[in-house]
Amino acid sequence: MELLKKWTDCYIEAGCDEVGRGCLSGPVVAAAVIIDDTFEQNLINDSKKLNFKTRQELDIYIKENVRCYAIAELPPEFIDQHNILNASIHAMHNALDKLTIKPEFILVDGNRFHPYNYIPHLCIVQGDSKMLSIAAASILAKNYRDQLMISLHEEHPEYGWNTNFGYATKKHQEALIKHGPTKYHRRSFRLKYD
Repeated sequence: MELLKKWTDCYIEAGCDEVGRGCLSGPVVAAAVIIDDTFEQNLINDSKKLNFKTRQELDIYIKENVRCYAIAELPPEFIDQHNILNASIHAMHNALDKLTIKPEFILVDGNRFHPYNYIPHLCIVQGDSKMLSIAAASILAKNYRDQLMISLHEEHPEYGWNTNFGYATKKHQEALIKHGPTKYHRRSFRLKYD
């Protein structure tokens, strides 16, 4: 199914998405993307439905062809202090702050968002499989976070972050029991290491 380019015809729209909410370690990462009517890419979809190679190719295409984009991350300490929902929304706000074009309408993947700078917004459940700008944001956020977790894997290879990207796989949980948490783990999450 082809994704919608625009929700309205009269506003500059920014699509927002985040990745890493359910992880035990690493930051939460959000992206914001503004596309225009000339943006064409039928392969773009929810990042979870795309393989690694396709996401990497689309990442380059998106960055070269959208009107503007921005990516922001918040570390485990912020997540532990403010909870993962608030951290996810704050990361999206930070990504919006970094856009070089001010949006007039914000499209958000999911069902929760905090108002941002008096700009109207719309939450869309499974928005990354419905709106092109949200899907593009999901790809940029996921690629950024995956690359970050791959680099952190070099520091702590025992947790398998180069393949599980911080999610609660069996290997990750077994490593937590054996080695305990790192500074990259979210202490407010239910970490099994006793």
